[in-house]
Amino acid sequence: MTGDRAVTPAAGDGPDDTGCHILHVDMDAFYASVEVRDQPGLAGKPVIVGAVGGRGVVLSASYEARAFGVRSAMPVSRARRLCPQALFVPPRHRVYAAVSREIMTLFREVTPEVEPLSLDEAFLDVSGALRRLGPPAAIARLIRASVREQYNLTCSVGVATTKFVAKLASTISKPDGMRVVPGAEVLEFLHPLPVAALWGVGDKTGEVLARFGLRTVGDIARTPAATLQRELGTAAGAHLAALAWGRDPRPVTSRVPDKSIGAEETFATDVDDPVVIRRELLRLSERTARGLRAGAWLGRTVVVKLRLANFKTITRSRTLPEPTDVAQVIYRTACALYAGSGLDARARLRLVGVRATGLIPAGATATQLALGEEPESWRDAEQAVDKIAGRFGPGTVRPAVLVREAERGGPPRGGDSA
Repeated sequence: MTGDRAVTPAAGDGPDDTGCHILHVDMDAFYASVEVRDQPGLAGKPVIVGAVGGRGVVLSASYEARAFGVRSAMPVSRARRLCPQALFVPPRHRVYAAVSREIMTLFREVTPEVEPLSLDEAFLDVSGALRRLGPPAAIARLIRASVREQYNLTCSVGVATTKFVAKLASTISKPDGMRVVPGAEVLEFLHPLPVAALWGVGDKTGEVLARFGLRTVGDIARTPAATLQRELGTAAGAHLAALAWGRDPRPVTSRVPDKSIGAEETFATDVDDPVVIRRELLRLSERTARGLRAGAWLGRTVVVKLRLANFKTITRSRTLPEPTDVAQVIYRTACALYAGSGLDARARLRLVGVRATGLIPAGATATQLALGEEPESWRDAEQAVDKIAGRFGPGTVRPAVLVREAERGGPPRGGDSA
């Protein structure tokens, strides 16, 4: 089902969008939709992007697969039981990141006030674009049409006076829909919703609220804030009371970097070979560096995550003398952190991860070269590989050790869980 949906029927051009300057744009089943777009034979079928082995998680599921109860972050083994006829597609993170960059660029052509939340969703403040592009609902329709025409993908858009309500509106309008929540109808929209619709209400908080008979947002709104604070804590009670009355003063904040960029891998079977583990650290370091360069960031700190077969997780980090986006620098640091982790040489690992934190804009620092040092030789080489991959596809150029590994059939791997 597609189309623009409003809270209540309205005459003329639709509901009153006066003051509804906040848009939340959410791509529909993003990874799965990209795969269906690029492989038309998948259209209309239950598609799951994730591991082909049994120990990964679902990264994305088409709406045909969701009809069977499949959801993102679900173990692949459970997804197979729910939908045995599903078609599993290995993830192509570089492709998704490239499509995301293009879509975010489209958003910034509408307004510079864009706050990405992830690869597939963002808040937009369109108050500065009204004279140029028309009212908020018209801008939302323009975005939806542009995404469809330029990228052959669909998105859902919520239009409201606050970020919280806009995000709820886009969720409710999925897939491929739009919902305007007029300022005068916010409470009419919010109060029938279940308490789980409020940010911060998970299973545990939901159980506490249910014990007091609070099952809808309206129930919370009608409960004194002092009572909520007494039962949930001062901050959490005040937070839920404000949301229940549609109060969310947070502005759209543009150009906020991710807290970190990285990748991790769950092996199909536990691995105790240091050579295989270091090879995986190289692969993950390359993905991390590509993510940094794609976003024009440098990382100050390298973090390695090691999860043992018994699920005990160890993290080690090191702050670099200079921030970097170079895979070889990240890899050397990751190997040193692995070697210094204190694990037995034959410790069996279930998962490894590499992440860069402490991000700063790539143009905000200058590298100090030692006397006689070749300037940025590794970075130049890796940027050249980026260009080749952008033209001929990911994996066109790889380190020799990864090429040899691929020829042997690759390591025992599960699904990407980053």
